[in-house]
This record gives sequence, structure tokens and C-alpha cells, in this order.
Amino acid sequence: MIKNRKICLSALLIALGTLTSHIIFIPVGVSKCFPVQHLINVLSAVVLGPGYALWNAFAISTLRNILGTGTPLAFPGSMIGAFLAGYVYQKTNNTLYAVCGELLGTGFLGALLAYPITKYFIGKEAALFFFVIPFLLSSLGGSIVAYFFLKKLRTAEFFQEWFKNDNKQK
Repeated sequence: MIKNRKICLSALLIALGTLTSHIIFIPVGVSKCFPVQHLINVLSAVVLGPGYALWNAFAISTLRNILGTGTPLAFPGSMIGAFLAGYVYQKTNNTLYAVCGELLGTGFLGALLAYPITKYFIGKEAALFFFVIPFLLSSLGGSIVAYFFLKKLRTAEFFQEWFKNDNKQK
């Protein structure tokens, strides 16, 4: 994909993530689970690659925190999941594996990293595995929507160029 197109799509996904963050979220303790973030993570990972996915997750998390619609826990959950989804997709060209990367990165690794952030930066007590189930459910919801959206997108003639290097999932 042409670099300008990637930058424009990245900007649109960041705007979508930022604008929907005050509308669609699930409060869990000191966190706000945001399924749209995981939808954007998987879309970015598959269409743009791991670098853009990581950047998009960081930008959305930063903007959410600046605007007061997010918490510092947005960073480990979204960024690890986005990068892992992109990396796995880059190695396999398989959207389902990208979804699994998002689930593992956000639902487990990001949730475990949320513990020290909660304890030492936010100053609240939480159990080590407290965020695993909420982060996993949030990422599962967004990732499933992304999977079916990408499956439908692949069949649209307009987007065929975006997936021309994807031989396994047409």
C-alpha cells in the first residue's frame, strides 16, 4: 500500500478510536475497557502492519488520557496487543492468528502489566490477575468484529489492492 494511503488510514483509525472512546466503554475497577480499540488494533495490524498498529494504539491511548476518557491502563493493553497482532499477521498472513495475537497481547500480557501500573502509578490495590478477564472479554469482542469486518472487506473489489500480498486468506 502506498505510504500516503497508510498514513491517512492510520489517522482515520486514530480519530475513530478517539471519538468513540467516550461512548463505548466498560468500566472495570480503575480501568475503562474499550472494545473499539481492539477492533482498530486488528484492523491496523492486518492492513497497515505492526509498526502502524503500535503507533495507532499509542496515539489513541494518549489522546484518551489527555481527553479524560481513558486511564494509564490503556497503554499496556492496547499497545502489546496491537503489536503482537501485527507481528503474528506479518509472519503468517492469517487474520485468525492476528486475532489470537491481539487476545494474547491484550487479554493476558497487557492485563498482567496493568497490575504494577495500578499499584505503583495509580496507587490502588488489585490482584495480579484482576484485569485478565475484563481485558480478555474487551479484546475478544473487538477482535471478533474486526475478523468478520476484514473477511467482508477482502471480498470488496475496491480493497483488493490492500490484500494483494495475502495469499492464504482470499
